[in-house]
Amino acid sequence: MTPEQRYDSLVRSILSSSPSARIGEGKGFGSTGQLKVNGKIFAMLVRERLVLKLPRERVTELVETREGEHFDAGKGKPMREWFALSPSSRKHWPALANEAMAFVSAKS
Repeated sequence: MTPEQRYDSLVRSILSSSPSARIGEGKGFGSTGQLKVNGKIFAMLVRERLVLKLPRERVTELVETREGEHFDAGKGKPMREWFALSPSSRKHWPALANEAMAFVSAKS
């Protein structure tokens, strides 16, 4: 399955199971079709990688276990609360997306 197909499946799953989630229009961070809750992005596909907004400590943990890296929106500065999942990671996309949605919901 391509990253785009995998992301489309994730979007369908999140939208069907969470009434507060929405698909956002626009191209924030170079992505299309971001997943949002309370008007804020929590997951998106950028350059064929799943990118998630998570607590800084969780991002650090995932980076240290080599599951991916801090997301850089192309400005040369990694973002502390944004994580880009490695294409080789076996992490479950829906679980991470739900974790990101809960984090963003709690911040709103």
